[in-house]
Amino acid sequence: MGGRWRGWLRRAALLLLLGPPLLILLFRFVPPPVTPLMLLRGAQGHGLSKDWVAYDRIAPALPQAIIASEDNTFCRQALGFDFPALRGQIEAALAGERPRGASTLTMQVAKNLFLWPGRDPLRKVLEAWLTPQVALLWPKRRVLEVYLNIVEFGPGIYGAEAASRAFFQRPAARLSATEAARLAVVLPNPREWSAGDPGPFVRERAALIRRRVGQLGPLLDCTE
Repeated sequence: MGGRWRGWLRRAALLLLLGPPLLILLFRFVPPPVTPLMLLRGAQGHGLSKDWVAYDRIAPALPQAIIASEDNTFCRQALGFDFPALRGQIEAALAGERPRGASTLTMQVAKNLFLWPGRDPLRKVLEAWLTPQVALLWPKRRVLEVYLNIVEFGPGIYGAEAASRAFFQRPAARLSATEAARLAVVLPNPREWSAGDPGPFVRERAALIRRRVGQLGPLLDCTE
């Protein structure tokens, strides 16, 4: 009996060690069919609207706006982490302050592909384990391509193509800079904020993102 349990434990450990890297390597070339968040939202009664498109069929303004909004140093990061931001989080926690977010686009891809939504410690540990694997096995362009195709832009709306058609009645390749900025704004709260019917906050934040895109310059070179 003991030998049987040891055999199962060895198989489980091997699966945990090799499973994620193999899936990450597969998804470097194959579009992920679905994500845990899509399944969860479906169980909550939301639809599923998504249409995978290649990176070249997405207007450059959208990845640029998302980097400007979500992760300014994405093109320069090693292992998928923003280490200065992580240090700031640690220092804030030690000082008794509420830490600011330090989630990178690569971390969000790892989370969205494999994990459940939430902020519990186990999910954070798994996210930190998966992130460098994504960063090492995928080029930056692939990280952006997957992110832009699986991220939630509205209730039941995933990816740039579905969002562009739902909110602006055009393909993602024809998004304007203003439309791209509005899509980037709603990412932190896509079920409450709308890119298609923006309120004052979304409009003001979108204008700020457009200005920031112009300021980032070489920090956007991996979007080309």
